[in-house]
Amino acid sequence: MTNDVQQMTGKRAYPPRKSEFTQVFWDGVAQGRFRTTKCGKCERTSFPPKPICPHCWSDQVSWTDLSGHGVLYSATTVHAGPAAFAADLPYRVGIVDLDEGMRVATRILDDTKLDEPVELVALAYEDGPLYGARRAPADK
Repeated sequence: MTNDVQQMTGKRAYPPRKSEFTQVFWDGVAQGRFRTTKCGKCERTSFPPKPICPHCWSDQVSWTDLSGHGVLYSATTVHAGPAAFAADLPYRVGIVDLDEGMRVATRILDDTKLDEPVELVALAYEDGPLYGARRAPADK
């Protein structure tokens, strides 16, 4: 499933560290695809993606697609943040319960209320992708 990609101006305030392993995740985000790892032994997923299953310690993990849909579980507005994010103040962050049963911490891009449906969206900055969540359209 492909989600929206929203064009952003400027560079990311705090770019994520990438590794050979996480490059698969970030390449997917750049295209509007959200993926994580699923264990071939215990069948559980984990987020963020990990090369070793945090539930049973198996190294038999593979990539699986996420819908990018869920419900806003928790949120707060940051008014006094780190210097790297000063230009973004105030901004919202929150926890999204994805339909696949895991929780994701992310930026909240609008005034979505708790327990409302949300969707993840790829944010295409000049120097690479990030992601955030926004209220899901009523038709999804």
